[in-house]
Amino acid sequence: MHQPHKSIIMKISLVVCLLFVGTWITKKGHFSATDTPFEAEIKAFETQDQQSPPPQNAIVFTGSSSIRHWENLSTYFPGKPIIQRGFGGSELSHVLLYADRIITPYHPKQVVIYAGENDIAMGKQTGRQTFDRLVALFTHVRQKLPDATFTFISIKPSPSRRQYFAENDTANQLIKDYLATQANTQFVDIRPIMLSKNGQPEPILFKSDSLHMLPAGYERWGRVLSPYLK
Repeated sequence: MHQPHKSIIMKISLVVCLLFVGTWITKKGHFSATDTPFEAEIKAFETQDQQSPPPQNAIVFTGSSSIRHWENLSTYFPGKPIIQRGFGGSELSHVLLYADRIITPYHPKQVVIYAGENDIAMGKQTGRQTFDRLVALFTHVRQKLPDATFTFISIKPSPSRRQYFAENDTANQLIKDYLATQANTQFVDIRPIMLSKNGQPEPILFKSDSLHMLPAGYERWGRVLSPYLK
């Protein structure tokens, strides 16, 4: 008589537990199976790979629009096999979500990441939460690609996002300190070459939105990054 009632209670408890875990995972920066932002862009990459196989033993550049909008990326690094996989206004959590579709399948010798800026400005994450997301991404990539060099480009000082500079600095410092404890990693600080003598970001490097970069900005990035590429 009481067994069906007990069974129903157990099932309800299990559902509640699963909902709680799902909510916790989302807050940690991961996504449910039905939450797939930027899916169209990822599928376009996969179609591109089918039509034109990517180079072997390459360097994958991925992350947010600062990578996506980097026109003629490979020309900045002559002789380097580059695969450009920046997408949307992505956050570190999105890069993790799609890592097994846009990073690990290529078995690259190096992974270059620019993300984190949108986590703070759009995802409303703190610097520490953004760092936690980076650690989750790094851990996943390192497990799948133990021999690949992992390179993180510091979060840039975009003039339109001055209110987030403190959180950006926190994230950058935590990430830099963490990667220094891990083998075969690099933290590339591009902030110094983007600042004027008064310590403010140089407007000539940015488009009218004061967020995305002009070729002048990418030229500076290219000069700083070049020595780090394998």
